[in-house]
Amino acid sequence: MPFTAAISIPLPDGTWLNAFAQYGPPPAWAWPTLLSSGLIASGIVVIVILTVRRITRPLRALATAADGLGRGETVPPLPETGPIEIRSTTHAFNAMRERLGRFIADRTRLLAAISHDLRTPLTALRLRAEFVEDDEIRDKMIATIDEMHRMTEATLAFARDDVGHEPARKVDLAALVTALADDFADIGENVTATAPDRLDFMVRPTALRRAIRNLVENALRYGGTARLSVEDGPDIVIAVEDDGPGIPEAQMEEVFEPFVRLEGSRSQETGGVGLGLATARSIVHAHGGEIRLANLAAGGLRAEIHLPKPGTGASV
Repeated sequence: MPFTAAISIPLPDGTWLNAFAQYGPPPAWAWPTLLSSGLIASGIVVIVILTVRRITRPLRALATAADGLGRGETVPPLPETGPIEIRSTTHAFNAMRERLGRFIADRTRLLAAISHDLRTPLTALRLRAEFVEDDEIRDKMIATIDEMHRMTEATLAFARDDVGHEPARKVDLAALVTALADDFADIGENVTATAPDRLDFMVRPTALRRAIRNLVENALRYGGTARLSVEDGPDIVIAVEDDGPGIPEAQMEEVFEPFVRLEGSRSQETGGVGLGLATARSIVHAHGGEIRLANLAAGGLRAEIHLPKPGTGASV
């Protein structure tokens, strides 16, 4: 059925310019052309969609693998597929993953070997110290050797940490933290926990429990109390607060270094070996997270473990 289109435009002298156009149905010969054009356009759209999916699929796999590697998960080598640029990027990622694994394994073996080899001379020194006739000198020598032995054992345990080998699995973080607080409360320590009813998250539970335990023991050593909390936000935050003296701002980063202790007496009983925070940060970093320390306004220290949710990357 034909139809008419009309356009009217006013002119400066008050008259109107009128234009009319009449359209009829397309001729019968045009339908095959329109149908052919529609089929070609549909084919082009399908080809574009398949091409985009072929390009983006390896990119999505690469992004997922990079996120998992950053969270400390064991990531298998990626298949090097797709366009040449994506194949080159995937090949570089696989090479980086292999080099990182070799570096960590070599460093761990070296540290474990050094710590292990120190056991024999320390044992020999202690035996020889027993033959020193002066009681005061002998006691001081034995105390020093025993301290070195404890530091060596702590270093060996730090090197043998299985955080990189324990498989990650989904656990209830709220239950994990509450159970840890209950364990301390059962032995008479002033430890409490506040957590949601349930919070499932992919972690290495044994390693993470060790990291939280180290923070709690640090809080109890210097503050006599520990308050744990679990918060679900952009990151999963596990916080430990105490009522101790806090840490000078200039030493907030220094305390994470191995064998650094702020406690002035250097006593093993009051200050520990100095690997607790270093171990905790190593475990949290292996989960792709961060540990942050802050002094509380009312006194005390707040230590926060930030665990990034999948796809968000590490906290900054």
